[in-house]
Parts: sequence; structure tokens; C-alpha cells
Amino acid sequence: MTPLGREIASLIAVEGPISVARYMALCLGHPTLGYYATRDPFGADGDFTTAPEISQMFGELIGLWCAEAWAAMGAPPRVVLVELGPGRGTLMADLLRAARAAPGFREALDVTLVETSPTLRAVQARTLEGAGVPVRWADSVHESLDAAPPEGKRPLPLLVVANEFFDALPVRQFVRIADGWRERVVGLGPGGELGLGLAPDAPTDVALPDCPEGDLRELCAPALDIVASLADHMARHGGAGLVVDYGYVSGAGDTLQAMARHAFVDPLAAPGEADLTAHVDFAALALAARGRGAAVSRPIAQADLLERLGLAARAERLSAQATADQRAGIAAAVARLTDRAPTGMGALFKALAFADPRLGAPPAFDLADPRPA
Repeated sequence: MTPLGREIASLIAVEGPISVARYMALCLGHPTLGYYATRDPFGADGDFTTAPEISQMFGELIGLWCAEAWAAMGAPPRVVLVELGPGRGTLMADLLRAARAAPGFREALDVTLVETSPTLRAVQARTLEGAGVPVRWADSVHESLDAAPPEGKRPLPLLVVANEFFDALPVRQFVRIADGWRERVVGLGPGGELGLGLAPDAPTDVALPDCPEGDLRELCAPALDIVASLADHMARHGGAGLVVDYGYVSGAGDTLQAMARHAFVDPLAAPGEADLTAHVDFAALALAARGRGAAVSRPIAQADLLERLGLAARAERLSAQATADQRAGIAAAVARLTDRAPTGMGALFKALAFADPRLGAPPAFDLADPRPA
């Protein structure tokens, strides 16, 4: 068992079984033994590869989306650009480079990176050294909002980008049994190993629908709280947000998964040494944003987002100045980012936008029906 696994086992031995959400939070965010506290997990030498690491085109197109949203706001002289979970800083670096195409946009930006990992903060600082815009870090979304307004003045509008951020937030899992719902928990087996079970009593702090026996539902309260806070700020002070992540719009079940060295592994096998994630409930995010007064888009596939933002034209322009090997790499990146197979990035990953309702439809999106789903 890993050092963190032993600590979690000791905790359970004293306090009893813990929720899946608490287990995820400890595995990912433990201050000394957690997954993100101890490593840079990105890229070929890490455990997984994100879209910005696949191609510069991804971040560049997100940058153009931000510039267009800023223009729709009336090109305010100052705007806070917040990235949630900025990885190595690759997306932000590519975004800021593309932002040069919009006169005045870079000059208006105050960049805030919401990142808790000291290891990744150091990598991000190196990546963005000399970026030419003010960059600061925040431990939480709420900290970034608190620090956004200049003292004594109206809060600044926001641009928010979240790529593969919400999937890493802890989820609670609930299983429907014959006489109602029970929360799934992590406990200890007869040999002291970690194992999954069900709480003995029905949950009293959440409302769950009437479903067939055997159904499993996941709830991610931190995600809903974050989106609601951002949407509230945007509805009152202006702004727009873009979420790209793997997830679903309806009907999912058990999506908890772990990845190490680019392969799926048992989520309980090596606490602190594998990435834990769960698919994002885009319908729930949309309802949270709409409930705070934001205009919300229809979720679309990542492939649709990138194609609407001009991926083909950008690839063609890069290819015109590239070697044969580079052109093959560009074509491979386009194919991977827009792969519409059920498990391909282009289909599995979804995109959702929400914004100040005075802006109309966010770039590349159509507004959803304002009635609750």
C-alpha cells in the first residue's frame, strides 16, 4: 500500500468508512502525499495528455474565443482572465500568443491561474515567464473573485477558461437499493485493504430522484458551487466562461476512474500515485449557471467547438510553413482533437459556455432553451 493509502486506512480505522468524494479529495489534494502535490502528471512522460499538449492550435483557438467574447463585452479596458486548473501553463501561453491578433486585448488582461499544486505553479511560472501580461495565482475560484476588483471600484468583468478542470473535483456516489438510496463509501476489507461499500442509512442532505434499483448517481457539489459563483459575477458585472471537459448531458452511472502511465488502473490500488477523475455532468453545470442569472449555451462536442472556431483554417496556415513531418504531425493532431468515435476526444469531450445575458450567444455557441431541463 502507498504511504497515502496507509494514512487513509488509518483514518478509516479510527473514523469509519469515508465518502468517495473525501477519498478523491485526499488522493488528489493531500498537501504532502496527494497526486498533484508531488508531480507534473502531463505529457508523454506523465500519466495523461491534455488537448493543449497535443497541439498549440487548441490554446490558440481558445484565445480567439476569449478575444471575441471580450469584444462582445464592448472591449473593456480591464478584464480578469481566469484559468481553472492551468496544467503546465501551455494553454495560457498559446492563448496569449493568439491574443495578439485582437488589438488592445492583451493590454486589457489581468491573468489569474487557479492552482493549488506548488509543483505545477513552478512549471506554469516558467512557461509564462515573459508573457507580457500580469499573472498571479489563486488557491480557489473564490479567492480569484475576491481579488478581482480594484479596491473601492466596481468589480471587473471576467473571462474564464476551464479545460479538464471539473473532472478532477470530488464526486459523491449514491446507489439505489430496494428500500432507497445509499451513499457509496470507501472502507476496509478483512485484510485491511481499501474497498467499496454502502453506508447503512439513507442520505439526509441530498435530494435524489426515484430511480430503478441498481442505478448509480454522482453529485459534484464543488463544481456546482464554482459555476454558480462565476455565473453570479458575470450576470452582475459582465463576462463569459468556457468549460471543456469529458462528460455527459444525460445518463451516466459510475464514471469514477484512475489513470497512471496513460493506462486505466484500479482507483483504490495506489492512492496518491494515480490520477482520479469522474465525468462531468454538463446538464447540472448548465442549471447552476442559469440559476444565477447567466445565459447558458447548449453543450456541444469538442470537435464542433474547434471546427466552428476555425481549426481547419489554422491547420492549413500552419501546414503551409511546415516540413513534411510537421504537416503530418499537424494532421494527426487535428484528427485526434476532432475524433468523433464514441471514445474519441472530439465526441467524448464536451464544451459549454455561460455569460452575461446582455452579450447574447457566446462565440461558436447557440443559447439553450432558458426553461429548466
